[in-house]
Amino acid sequence: GAGIGIGMLTFATAEPMYHFAKDPATIQGLTQPSTLGNVREAYIWSFTHWGFVAWAAYAIVGLSLGYFSYRRGLPLTIRSGLTPLFGRAMSGFAGHVVDVVAVVATVLGVSQTLGFGVAQLVAGMHRIGVGAWLYDTAADGTRAASVAAIVVALLIIMGASTLSALSGVGKGIKWLSNINMLLSFFVLAFFLVFGSTLFGLQALFVGLWDYVLSIPRTLLNVWPRDNTPVGDALAAWQGSWTIFYWAWWIAFAPFVGLFLARISRGRTVREYVLGAMIVPSIMCFVWFAIVGGTAIDLELTGKAQGAIAGAGQESQIFAMLGVMLSPGLAWAMSIVVVVLLLTYLVTTADSAVLIINTINAAGDEGPKARPHILFWGIALALVVGALIVAGGLSAIKTAMVIGALPFSLVMVLMGIALIKGIWLDILREKQGIATTIDITDKPAA
Repeated sequence: GAGIGIGMLTFATAEPMYHFAKDPATIQGLTQPSTLGNVREAYIWSFTHWGFVAWAAYAIVGLSLGYFSYRRGLPLTIRSGLTPLFGRAMSGFAGHVVDVVAVVATVLGVSQTLGFGVAQLVAGMHRIGVGAWLYDTAADGTRAASVAAIVVALLIIMGASTLSALSGVGKGIKWLSNINMLLSFFVLAFFLVFGSTLFGLQALFVGLWDYVLSIPRTLLNVWPRDNTPVGDALAAWQGSWTIFYWAWWIAFAPFVGLFLARISRGRTVREYVLGAMIVPSIMCFVWFAIVGGTAIDLELTGKAQGAIAGAGQESQIFAMLGVMLSPGLAWAMSIVVVVLLLTYLVTTADSAVLIINTINAAGDEGPKARPHILFWGIALALVVGALIVAGGLSAIKTAMVIGALPFSLVMVLMGIALIKGIWLDILREKQGIATTIDITDKPAA
């Protein structure tokens, strides 16, 4: 759940609500915004951005790393996934370049996630009455989280996450992970019981059916700018959503993929795909359908009166709780969401620090890694803080898209290398040759 949990807390409400009001169907005039007729389109795009294809990007990296690390004894780091193609070259300068590309993508991908999460954390703290100083008022009267509040929250989170990372996977990280898992199920159960359950379940099953049937058009169609109002609006929408998600998936893939590889030793490929791609996708579908479905239903029935739709994406889940519950219960449930978000932020950051350090240390996780963990904790905090101060979430987004581009080539090569490695193993098994040899010998294809 590290990293992904932050995204679900922010976007499980915000994304279906946004697409409910504006998506390609409404831009083309095929459906009316914010009406029952546009709910299905809203979930097609929400599931597209959080479904099987996103998790496939993470799964291919994890499968490649796990396959060559656990079967061939190579270090559990990104360069190992390219060894079948480039042999011993991955042990030298070229391997360092690959790992640096992965580290840059990871830092910027995690920065994007932390940026979203910290903004929502500040919104939640403001909602429960921690302090008026958390928000600034703009000249037009709108209010948003202040840069100072975001930076202070970021420093606290990064300090806690670095200490957690230094304590090791078996202590701080495991303890926090158990807490956020329990709280996640509690929050989901709350929405199942007190939310718009029937509407959400209908959105889940109908949306999943529509999503699968729509995969060719949602993933293969690119709208170019054609100097028409509709064409330019479609291109702008796709750039802000689907193409942004493509970059986010790629930038996040080294982090999630390496994490998946670390926890999947001993699994078959079939078990790995089920656990790394299918199950997480289904969990995302359930979250988006139940939580986002409740928000849409409250707006459709008029109970929300625009309170949810009019809130910023970081505040929408808290606005929804305010509509659903009495003020006292909404305050208490908002505290639960803030605590859950805080644990997700810390576990995301500490896991990211460990993953970045593992890549840089060529898979070495021994005692000598502790000073490097401290360094990367500080470095990650500085990168995120500097980008937020320089230009807010838009600056992080731009940097993340740029950082993801080089790693997209690495991902393609990892997929080719994995196919080659499996094919060579099949040939060796037919010849009665062991399939756990050192692949740096680079056997002929």
